Amino acid sequence: MTSKKKLFKGKTLAILTGGGDTPALNSSIESVRNRASLLGYKVYGIRQGWKGLLGDGDILDLTHQPYDGFYGGTALRSSRTNPFPSSKNPENRVPQILRNFERYGIDVLVSIGGDDTNGAAKRLYETEGIPVIGFPKTIDNDLRTRTIHNFNGKEIEGVLCPGFPSAAKGIMEFTDRIRTTAESHSRILVLEVMGRDAGWLAGGGFFGGAELSLVPEYEMTKERKEFFFESVKEAYMKSPKKALVIVVSEGVKWYDDATGKTDFVYASSEVDEYGHPRFGGISGIIASEIYNKLGIEARAQMTGYYARSGECRLYDRRLTSTLADKVVDLLLREEYGQMPVLSKIPTYQELEEFNCSSVDMGSIGNRSLPEEYYNIDKFNFTDAYVDFLTHILGKPNFLQFNYDFPVVIPKF
Repeated sequence: MTSKKKLFKGKTLAILTGGGDTPALNSSIESVRNRASLLGYKVYGIRQGWKGLLGDGDILDLTHQPYDGFYGGTALRSSRTNPFPSSKNPENRVPQILRNFERYGIDVLVSIGGDDTNGAAKRLYETEGIPVIGFPKTIDNDLRTRTIHNFNGKEIEGVLCPGFPSAAKGIMEFTDRIRTTAESHSRILVLEVMGRDAGWLAGGGFFGGAELSLVPEYEMTKERKEFFFESVKEAYMKSPKKALVIVVSEGVKWYDDATGKTDFVYASSEVDEYGHPRFGGISGIIASEIYNKLGIEARAQMTGYYARSGECRLYDRRLTSTLADKVVDLLLREEYGQMPVLSKIPTYQELEEFNCSSVDMGSIGNRSLPEEYYNIDKFNFTDAYVDFLTHILGKPNFLQFNYDFPVVIPKF
């Protein structure tokens, strides 16, 4: 006789999203919700991250509701609320969270976020015994997922997080489009992209045709800055159309001639509840110095939130679905305090659960761009990184105007 009762019937699983949004968040929510429902869970959505578990709570019922996973961002909304005391908010709000877990009858929490959101979830698991499972999220692609990329027989520890594939493709397309403006005006365009600690996303600009790239892993000291300007001038003079696109991560440290210091460029002195400042504006400084030092017209272009926005691309849909399959495995084994990750970059586009494993949420940390992916002397990405991104985005293909018109010589 077969049982008609689902394994977790009567149990409730809640999902929250915290930190910056990505195009893959709704897809992640939908994928986890669908699988949890199949196991018998009632599924709740917590609005505005940890903020939705404060006070009286802000909870939605997602069970048997239509959900559009292709639409970017998060319908649950987000915040950078830290439940634990911080310099910005010294109040310990953990008791409010514990109270709402009990009031709403939440048995398991899936926290979709980066190092901060999942770090807080892990801490709640360790100190309060709340069953949690983390789910990776970041367009910066700097969570340590321990994803192995095999390139020419060498194993490179890479990273692959939901949100990054869609964001990288968006930056690739943005760079490809803006090139026509650079060529029309014979200018250098300095394209600024997100990337607080790592330069993974800047590689999307390289994929879109940018000639030079700057990443946070390598400070632009006085000596490196001088070498960089020499490289800019050389690349510009070699360009048949006298146009360049330079992509730079917002978290690059830049040498200031006036102060003699190498430091970040801040858009604001304000910090969030996890102590992170807001970067922005380095592209304008670089463009200005190119003009002042080299006499070449240069303009800055900030992509801002563009990389975070828009639809969830196909690879991200596959990735969120595959990682959600691994969440099922963790739920069945009641292995909490873990985060599903992709173990290796497959050589084919399809992803399967057997390519996954899990890591302890307390040891996620950050993973910078591996040295195999960036050539510090050429200010650009290597063939190894191109291979890595090709598995995700396909081969780079950008617009080119290849005509070379003959010059007319006057008769006298």
